[in-house]
Amino acid sequence: MATEKKVPAEIEKGITEFDSTKLKHAETVEKNPLPSPDAVKQEKVELERRESIEKFSKNQLKRTSTQEKNSLPDAQVINQEKTIQNIEDFDKGKLKHTETEEKNQLPDKAVIEQEKRASQSS
Repeated sequence: MATEKKVPAEIEKGITEFDSTKLKHAETVEKNPLPSPDAVKQEKVELERRESIEKFSKNQLKRTSTQEKNSLPDAQVINQEKTIQNIEDFDKGKLKHTETEEKNQLPDKAVIEQEKRASQSS
């Protein structure tokens, strides 16, 4: 039993009465050209590489051992960090008050004038 699809009358009329001479001429342009020989060659090389990786035998590898090195800071670096921490944590309130005593006093104006006169007369 074949089922036929019914086409609406107006569409069927449009199909049967269609005038193909009213169509415009169009040039066919190939949108999906074949790949160039270089592209084919490059793809072949890539496929060969993947195949060689998949087929590679792990038995050909040499055994190695990994050495983990935990580089701890040396004593000098630790001391430097402790010094910086001690400076940051220093409490200025624990300092004792001291009086400043000038041991090298500057000469007064009279002495300066006297030295000027002595240097001018020489």
